[in-house]
Amino acid sequence: MKRISLERLVSAKGELSYSQQYEYVTELIKKGKIKPLKASKTNGKKPALYREYWLTGPKKDYSALEEELKYRLHSLIAVDYYLAHPKVYERERAWVIKLSDYLKKNREKLEYRVSVNERSFEIWSREKFLSREQGKAVLKHCGLGEEFLNMYGTSEPLAYYSRTEDTPQNMVILENKDTFYSMRGYLLKGGERIFGMPVGTLLYGAGKGIIKRFEDFDLCVEPYLADKENGIYYFGDLDYEGIGIYERLAASFQEEWEVIPFVRAYERMLEKALDIGLEGLPETKEGQNRNISGEFFRHFSGESADKMKAVIVSGRYIPQEILNISDFYR
Repeated sequence: MKRISLERLVSAKGELSYSQQYEYVTELIKKGKIKPLKASKTNGKKPALYREYWLTGPKKDYSALEEELKYRLHSLIAVDYYLAHPKVYERERAWVIKLSDYLKKNREKLEYRVSVNERSFEIWSREKFLSREQGKAVLKHCGLGEEFLNMYGTSEPLAYYSRTEDTPQNMVILENKDTFYSMRGYLLKGGERIFGMPVGTLLYGAGKGIIKRFEDFDLCVEPYLADKENGIYYFGDLDYEGIGIYERLAASFQEEWEVIPFVRAYERMLEKALDIGLEGLPETKEGQNRNISGEFFRHFSGESADKMKAVIVSGRYIPQEILNISDFYR
Protein backbone atom coordinates (compact mmCIF):
# COMPACT_ATOMS: atom_id res chain seq x y z
CA MET A 1 0.00 0.00 0.00
CA LYS A 2 1.11 3.57 -0.73
CA ARG A 3 1.18 6.42 1.79
CA ILE A 4 -0.33 9.80 1.04
CA SER A 5 -0.47 13.00 3.08
CA LEU A 6 -3.73 14.74 3.95
CA GLU A 7 -2.65 17.84 2.03
CA ARG A 8 -2.03 15.84 -1.14
CA LEU A 9 -5.24 13.87 -0.69
CA VAL A 10 -7.41 17.03 -0.67
CA SER A 11 -5.22 19.12 -3.03
CA ALA A 12 -7.58 18.45 -5.94
CA LYS A 13 -10.47 19.63 -3.75
CA GLY A 14 -8.88 22.92 -2.76
CA GLU A 15 -12.04 24.86 -3.46
CA LEU A 16 -13.91 22.94 -0.75
CA SER A 17 -14.34 24.25 2.76
CA TYR A 18 -12.70 22.31 5.61
CA SER A 19 -16.01 20.71 6.59
CA GLN A 20 -16.48 19.55 2.98
CA GLN A 21 -12.90 18.20 2.91
CA TYR A 22 -13.67 16.30 6.12
CA GLU A 23 -16.77 14.74 4.51
CA TYR A 24 -14.77 13.86 1.40
CA VAL A 25 -12.03 12.07 3.43
CA THR A 26 -14.47 10.22 5.69
CA GLU A 27 -16.38 9.02 2.62
CA LEU A 28 -13.16 7.62 1.13
CA ILE A 29 -12.54 5.78 4.42
CA LYS A 30 -16.07 4.31 4.43
CA LYS A 31 -15.62 3.05 0.87
CA GLY A 32 -12.37 1.35 1.88
CA LYS A 33 -10.25 3.39 -0.51
CA ILE A 34 -8.01 4.78 2.21
CA LYS A 35 -7.06 3.87 5.78
CA PRO A 36 -5.82 6.41 8.36
CA LEU A 37 -2.23 6.03 9.50
CA LYS A 38 -2.84 6.56 13.21
CA ALA A 39 0.85 7.00 13.99
CA SER A 40 0.79 10.22 11.92
CA LYS A 41 -1.48 11.89 14.54
CA THR A 42 -4.29 14.33 13.81
CA ASN A 43 -4.14 17.82 12.34
CA GLY A 44 -5.46 19.57 15.45
CA LYS A 45 -8.63 20.86 13.79
CA LYS A 46 -12.26 20.09 14.64
CA PRO A 47 -13.43 17.65 13.48
CA ALA A 48 -9.92 16.20 13.32
CA LEU A 49 -8.36 14.30 10.40
CA TYR A 50 -5.20 12.23 10.43
CA ARG A 51 -2.17 13.74 8.71
CA GLU A 52 -1.40 10.65 6.59
CA TYR A 53 -3.31 7.72 5.01
CA TRP A 54 -2.77 4.39 3.27
CA LEU A 55 -4.14 4.08 -0.26
CA THR A 56 -5.81 0.66 -0.20
CA GLY A 57 -6.82 0.41 -3.83
CA PRO A 58 -9.87 -1.46 -5.15
CA LYS A 59 -11.14 -4.43 -3.13
CA LYS A 60 -10.30 -7.77 -4.71
CA ASP A 61 -13.19 -9.86 -6.02
CA TYR A 62 -13.15 -13.35 -4.49
CA SER A 63 -16.58 -14.42 -5.72
CA ALA A 64 -15.21 -17.12 -8.06
CA LEU A 65 -13.15 -18.65 -5.26
CA GLU A 66 -16.12 -18.51 -2.89
CA GLU A 67 -18.24 -20.37 -5.43
CA GLU A 68 -15.51 -23.02 -5.77
CA LEU A 69 -15.36 -23.43 -2.01
CA LYS A 70 -19.11 -23.85 -1.69
CA TYR A 71 -19.82 -26.17 -4.62
CA ARG A 72 -16.71 -27.87 -6.04
CA LEU A 73 -14.71 -29.32 -3.15
CA HIS A 74 -15.24 -32.71 -1.57
CA SER A 75 -17.94 -32.58 1.13
CA LEU A 76 -15.52 -33.74 3.88
CA ILE A 77 -13.53 -30.53 3.52
CA ALA A 78 -14.87 -27.80 5.80
CA VAL A 79 -14.89 -24.44 4.03
CA ASP A 80 -15.84 -22.03 6.83
CA TYR A 81 -12.26 -20.94 7.54
CA TYR A 82 -11.47 -20.27 3.89
CA LEU A 83 -14.72 -18.38 3.30
CA ALA A 84 -13.74 -16.10 6.16
CA HIS A 85 -10.13 -15.85 4.88
CA PRO A 86 -10.27 -15.88 1.06
CA LYS A 87 -6.68 -14.60 0.75
CA VAL A 88 -5.45 -17.68 2.61
CA TYR A 89 -7.49 -19.94 0.32
CA GLU A 90 -6.04 -18.21 -2.72
CA ARG A 91 -2.56 -18.97 -1.36
CA GLU A 92 -3.32 -22.59 -0.39
CA ARG A 93 -5.79 -23.39 -3.17
CA ALA A 94 -3.51 -25.75 -5.14
CA TRP A 95 -2.97 -27.93 -2.05
CA VAL A 96 -6.66 -27.95 -1.12
CA ILE A 97 -7.61 -28.97 -4.67
CA LYS A 98 -5.14 -31.88 -4.52
CA LEU A 99 -6.65 -33.04 -1.24
CA SER A 100 -10.17 -32.71 -2.62
CA ASP A 101 -9.28 -34.69 -5.76
CA TYR A 102 -7.67 -37.40 -3.63
CA LEU A 103 -10.81 -37.74 -1.51
CA LYS A 104 -13.00 -37.91 -4.64
CA LYS A 105 -10.88 -40.52 -6.42
CA ASN A 106 -8.85 -42.43 -3.83
CA ARG A 107 -10.57 -42.16 -0.48
CA GLU A 108 -10.59 -45.96 -0.10
CA LYS A 109 -6.80 -45.86 0.26
CA LEU A 110 -7.28 -44.30 3.69
CA GLU A 111 -8.29 -47.77 4.91
CA TYR A 112 -4.59 -48.68 4.83
CA ARG A 113 -2.36 -47.19 7.52
CA VAL A 114 0.83 -45.81 5.99
CA SER A 115 3.66 -43.55 7.13
CA VAL A 116 3.31 -39.76 7.21
CA ASN A 117 5.75 -39.29 4.33
CA GLU A 118 4.06 -41.97 2.22
CA ARG A 119 0.60 -40.41 2.68
CA SER A 120 2.01 -36.96 2.05
CA PHE A 121 3.43 -38.01 -1.30
CA GLU A 122 0.28 -39.97 -2.20
CA ILE A 123 -1.89 -36.86 -1.83
CA TRP A 124 0.39 -33.92 -2.69
CA SER A 125 3.34 -35.54 -4.54
CA ARG A 126 5.64 -34.09 -1.84
CA GLU A 127 6.87 -36.54 0.79
CA LYS A 128 7.73 -33.82 3.34
CA PHE A 129 4.60 -31.70 2.83
CA LEU A 130 3.04 -32.85 6.12
CA SER A 131 6.18 -33.11 8.21
CA ARG A 132 8.15 -30.01 7.18
CA GLU A 133 6.00 -27.81 4.94
CA GLN A 134 2.51 -26.30 5.26
CA GLY A 135 0.58 -29.60 5.18
CA LYS A 136 -0.54 -29.50 8.82
CA ALA A 137 -1.85 -25.95 8.41
CA VAL A 138 -3.78 -26.91 5.26
CA LEU A 139 -5.36 -29.88 7.06
CA LYS A 140 -6.35 -27.66 9.98
CA HIS A 141 -7.87 -25.05 7.66
CA CYS A 142 -9.84 -27.85 5.99
CA GLY A 143 -11.21 -28.96 9.34
CA LEU A 144 -9.43 -32.32 9.23
CA GLY A 145 -7.26 -33.87 11.93
CA GLU A 146 -4.06 -35.76 11.15
CA GLU A 147 -5.73 -38.97 12.40
CA PHE A 148 -8.19 -38.70 9.50
CA LEU A 149 -5.39 -39.59 7.08
CA ASN A 150 -4.70 -42.87 8.96
CA MET A 151 -0.92 -42.54 9.11
CA TYR A 152 1.91 -43.09 11.54
CA GLY A 153 5.19 -41.33 12.26
CA THR A 154 8.45 -43.21 11.91
CA SER A 155 11.45 -42.94 14.21
CA GLU A 156 14.93 -44.41 13.92
CA PRO A 157 14.72 -48.23 13.87
CA LEU A 158 14.87 -49.89 17.28
CA ALA A 159 18.09 -51.84 17.78
CA TYR A 160 17.64 -55.16 19.55
CA TYR A 161 19.12 -58.63 19.96
CA SER A 162 16.99 -61.73 20.57
CA ARG A 163 18.38 -64.88 22.07
CA THR A 164 15.10 -66.68 21.33
CA GLU A 165 11.82 -66.11 19.53
CA ASP A 166 9.84 -68.06 22.10
CA THR A 167 6.88 -66.32 23.76
CA PRO A 168 6.19 -65.22 26.36
CA GLN A 169 9.67 -63.92 27.11
CA ASN A 170 11.34 -61.19 29.14
CA MET A 171 12.68 -58.17 27.26
CA VAL A 172 15.13 -55.71 28.82
CA ILE A 173 15.45 -52.10 27.63
CA LEU A 174 18.97 -50.80 28.25
CA GLU A 175 19.69 -47.07 28.46
CA ASN A 176 23.34 -47.26 27.34
CA LYS A 177 25.01 -49.16 24.52
CA ASP A 178 27.99 -50.39 26.58
CA THR A 179 25.65 -52.43 28.77
CA PHE A 180 23.71 -53.53 25.68
CA TYR A 181 26.87 -54.98 24.13
CA SER A 182 28.02 -56.57 27.40
CA MET A 183 24.70 -58.33 28.00
CA ARG A 184 24.47 -59.27 24.33
CA GLY A 185 27.96 -60.80 24.52
CA TYR A 186 26.94 -62.81 27.56
CA LEU A 187 23.80 -64.14 25.84
CA LEU A 188 25.76 -64.94 22.66
CA LYS A 189 28.07 -67.12 24.75
CA GLY A 190 25.15 -69.23 25.88
CA GLY A 191 23.87 -67.29 28.88
CA GLU A 192 20.14 -67.45 29.44
CA ARG A 193 19.59 -65.75 32.80
CA ILE A 194 20.82 -62.37 34.00
CA PHE A 195 20.74 -61.96 37.78
CA GLY A 196 18.44 -64.95 37.96
CA MET A 197 15.88 -63.72 35.41
CA PRO A 198 15.49 -65.47 32.02
CA VAL A 199 16.13 -62.87 29.30
CA GLY A 200 15.02 -63.42 25.71
CA THR A 201 15.66 -60.03 24.11
CA LEU A 202 17.73 -56.91 24.73
CA LEU A 203 16.52 -53.55 23.39
CA TYR A 204 18.88 -50.58 23.03
CA GLY A 205 17.04 -47.52 24.38
CA ALA A 206 19.58 -44.79 23.46
CA GLY A 207 18.70 -42.69 26.51
CA LYS A 208 15.65 -40.46 26.02
CA GLY A 209 15.31 -41.78 22.46
CA ILE A 210 13.46 -44.86 23.71
CA ILE A 211 10.28 -42.86 24.34
CA LYS A 212 9.96 -41.87 20.67
CA ARG A 213 11.12 -45.27 19.40
CA PHE A 214 8.64 -47.09 21.61
CA GLU A 215 5.76 -45.24 19.95
CA ASP A 216 6.47 -47.35 16.87
CA PHE A 217 7.34 -50.53 18.77
CA ASP A 218 4.83 -52.76 16.95
CA LEU A 219 6.15 -51.49 13.60
CA CYS A 220 9.84 -51.87 14.47
CA VAL A 221 9.93 -55.42 15.79
CA GLU A 222 9.03 -58.96 14.79
CA PRO A 223 5.58 -60.23 15.84
CA TYR A 224 7.00 -62.43 18.62
CA LEU A 225 8.33 -59.33 20.40
CA ALA A 226 4.99 -57.53 20.15
CA ASP A 227 3.29 -60.40 22.01
CA LYS A 228 1.37 -58.79 24.87
CA GLU A 229 2.27 -61.67 27.20
CA ASN A 230 5.93 -60.66 27.14
CA GLY A 231 7.44 -58.88 30.13
CA ILE A 232 9.24 -55.57 29.63
CA TYR A 233 11.93 -54.41 32.04
CA TYR A 234 13.93 -51.18 32.07
CA PHE A 235 17.53 -50.78 33.19
CA GLY A 236 19.47 -47.50 33.09
CA ASP A 237 21.72 -45.17 35.05
CA LEU A 238 20.79 -44.61 38.67
CA ASP A 239 20.46 -40.82 38.50
CA TYR A 240 17.66 -38.30 38.10
CA GLU A 241 17.74 -38.48 34.32
CA GLY A 242 17.78 -42.28 34.12
CA ILE A 243 14.93 -42.57 36.63
CA GLY A 244 13.02 -39.85 34.77
CA ILE A 245 13.36 -41.71 31.46
CA TYR A 246 11.91 -44.84 33.07
CA GLU A 247 9.00 -42.96 34.67
CA ARG A 248 8.07 -41.15 31.44
CA LEU A 249 8.30 -44.39 29.44
CA ALA A 250 6.17 -46.33 31.92
CA ALA A 251 3.55 -43.57 32.12
CA SER A 252 3.38 -42.98 28.36
CA PHE A 253 2.65 -46.62 27.49
CA GLN A 254 0.83 -47.90 30.57
CA GLU A 255 -2.30 -48.63 28.52
CA GLU A 256 -0.36 -51.03 26.27
CA TRP A 257 2.55 -52.35 28.34
CA GLU A 258 3.57 -52.57 31.97
CA VAL A 259 7.20 -51.45 31.98
CA ILE A 260 8.93 -52.16 35.29
CA PRO A 261 12.52 -51.64 36.50
CA PHE A 262 14.94 -54.58 36.29
CA VAL A 263 15.11 -54.71 40.08
CA ARG A 264 17.87 -57.33 40.47
CA ALA A 265 20.18 -55.42 38.10
CA TYR A 266 19.68 -52.13 39.97
CA GLU A 267 20.29 -53.89 43.30
CA ARG A 268 23.59 -55.31 41.97
CA MET A 269 24.58 -51.80 40.84
CA LEU A 270 23.82 -50.52 44.32
CA GLU A 271 25.88 -53.30 45.99
CA LYS A 272 28.97 -52.46 43.92
CA ALA A 273 28.48 -48.73 44.47
CA LEU A 274 28.27 -49.10 48.25
CA ASP A 275 31.48 -51.16 48.17
CA ILE A 276 33.17 -48.20 46.46
CA GLY A 277 31.59 -45.63 48.81
CA LEU A 278 29.75 -42.41 48.00
CA GLU A 279 32.91 -40.35 47.64
CA GLY A 280 34.18 -42.73 44.97
CA LEU A 281 31.09 -42.30 42.75
CA PRO A 282 30.93 -39.69 39.97
CA GLU A 283 29.16 -36.40 40.61
CA THR A 284 25.73 -35.83 39.07
CA LYS A 285 25.95 -34.08 35.70
CA GLU A 286 24.93 -30.42 35.60
CA GLY A 287 21.51 -29.45 34.28
CA GLN A 288 19.68 -32.71 34.96
CA ASN A 289 15.91 -32.51 35.32
CA ARG A 290 15.31 -33.55 38.92
CA ASN A 291 11.54 -33.76 38.57
CA ILE A 292 10.80 -37.42 39.29
CA SER A 293 7.53 -38.77 40.69
CA GLY A 294 8.95 -41.55 42.85
CA GLU A 295 7.09 -44.25 40.92
CA PHE A 296 10.45 -45.89 40.16
CA PHE A 297 11.23 -46.51 43.85
CA ARG A 298 7.86 -48.18 44.44
CA HIS A 299 9.24 -51.37 42.86
CA PHE A 300 12.03 -51.78 45.44
CA SER A 301 12.17 -52.73 49.09
CA GLY A 302 12.14 -49.78 51.48
CA GLU A 303 15.79 -50.38 52.39
CA SER A 304 16.99 -50.46 48.76
CA ALA A 305 14.90 -47.41 47.84
CA ASP A 306 16.32 -45.41 50.76
CA LYS A 307 19.90 -46.28 49.80
CA MET A 308 19.29 -45.28 46.15
CA LYS A 309 17.73 -41.98 47.20
CA ALA A 310 20.69 -41.31 49.49
CA VAL A 311 23.06 -41.69 46.54
CA ILE A 312 21.30 -39.25 44.23
CA VAL A 313 20.46 -36.74 46.98
CA SER A 314 24.17 -36.63 47.83
CA GLY A 315 24.88 -35.28 44.33
CA ARG A 316 26.35 -38.57 43.11
CA TYR A 317 25.08 -41.18 40.66
CA ILE A 318 25.70 -44.78 39.66
CA PRO A 319 26.35 -45.31 35.94
CA GLN A 320 25.07 -48.46 34.29
CA GLU A 321 28.64 -49.16 33.26
CA ILE A 322 29.48 -50.11 36.85
CA LEU A 323 28.38 -53.57 35.70
CA ASN A 324 30.20 -55.59 33.06
CA ILE A 325 30.08 -59.11 31.63
CA SER A 326 31.79 -60.62 34.68
CA ASP A 327 28.80 -59.61 36.82
CA PHE A 328 26.42 -61.57 34.59
CA TYR A 329 28.33 -64.80 35.21
CA ARG A 330 27.87 -64.54 38.98
